[in-house]
Amino acid sequence: MAKNTDHKAPGSGAPADAAPPKTPGLDARRGALEVLERVRGGEPLDEALARARAFEALEGADRAFARAMASAALRRRGGLDHLIGAYIDRPLPKRAARVMDILRLAGAQLLVLGTPDHAAVSTAVDLAGERRETAGYAKLINAVARKIAKAGPTALDQLPARIDTPGWMWRGWERNFGPAKARAIAAAHRADPPLDLVLKDAASADAWANRLQAEQLSTGALRLGRVSDVTALDGFADGAWWVQDAAAALPARLLGDVAGKRVIDLCAAPGGKTMQLAAAGAEVTAVDISAPRLERVRENLARTKLRADLVEADMLKWSPGEKADAVLLDAPCTATGTIRRHPDLPWLKTEDDVKALSALQGRIIDRAATFLKPGGVLVYCVCSLQPEEGERQAKAALARDGNLKRRPVSAEEIGGLDGAITRDGDLRTLPCMLADKGGMDGFFAARFVVGG
Repeated sequence: MAKNTDHKAPGSGAPADAAPPKTPGLDARRGALEVLERVRGGEPLDEALARARAFEALEGADRAFARAMASAALRRRGGLDHLIGAYIDRPLPKRAARVMDILRLAGAQLLVLGTPDHAAVSTAVDLAGERRETAGYAKLINAVARKIAKAGPTALDQLPARIDTPGWMWRGWERNFGPAKARAIAAAHRADPPLDLVLKDAASADAWANRLQAEQLSTGALRLGRVSDVTALDGFADGAWWVQDAAAALPARLLGDVAGKRVIDLCAAPGGKTMQLAAAGAEVTAVDISAPRLERVRENLARTKLRADLVEADMLKWSPGEKADAVLLDAPCTATGTIRRHPDLPWLKTEDDVKALSALQGRIIDRAATFLKPGGVLVYCVCSLQPEEGERQAKAALARDGNLKRRPVSAEEIGGLDGAITRDGDLRTLPCMLADKGGMDGFFAARFVVGG
């Protein structure tokens, strides 16, 4: 489709030098395209959204649409690439990576978001024409986008769920959870996640569920559908709750009654678990290596009027002034359990990341155990689905340190989710759990007692 770039002639009702009319919706597509390019360059999606100038310039509906396009293109990238490849005679050269991003955006609009065919196709051609390196592909983009439109959403829906998951990641899930659960996990990643809130005062759950028209989960979290502006919700400014996935809120509960106890929260940012512990009456020391991330913890504590001592330090080099009653270690990981919320992760993480992080995790588990009093409790957790970061880490820690003993998790501690307890007694949630209610993040947690 040709771009509408003709200037009106003198006498036609507009000056001869009048600017050409702007293609409706092109700014939103331009913003989404810059976000995809930044992710392709290695930036996490959240960082790309914050740094993309074309996206930052957007407001209102255009901004929301650009984010939806970029997220859908990443969430369904494997399937979109498969369909695009079927309509191209030969693979595009590396220098044409932007062309693939344009086609992914067009495909996401046509097959996921329900954008009218003419709007998705014409704006894809317009985007191609804006740069010299892509202008020569305009006809190809037009032809491929039209074929995708003709194929329709069923062409994408009929592809196996695993197509949007890198092979190395899939193999780990299949070995650890079995083929059926691996497929269910991949299917769960196709949907946008709901919004979960954790209350500062758990006793007020009924009242807040009514005020927010939220569903109460058995785990204690309140669940809402998609929310465009969390800060506008009742109770945000007053600090009555904070955003935290239902699964992410479970590890802190495994420490039991922490009222009056000295608890160290390691790798604490952005502070959800710190706030849980502080709200439960613990004397919390929150440690994180990143000053900017620790500032987010400080802001969250200020909003919720909760207190914790904040320490900027590398926990491998830091030592507490006195031993703690309990330690919560939310270790750095590949975060593959949060793909529902971060659809860029499958395309940013690699097997090498798993190996490097696994080695680090072993070191910090051993270090964290030294911070505890005899009989103290250590909860190790990761928001990863990879067994090397979860189940295998717990087994290896017990083999290395004879002073550590596993304390199995009970269903009563986690809202009756008995399906989330492994044979060894550890916690393992999956994105396909609570599927009828919108799923949950994938988390692993193991509880140990030192010298117990």
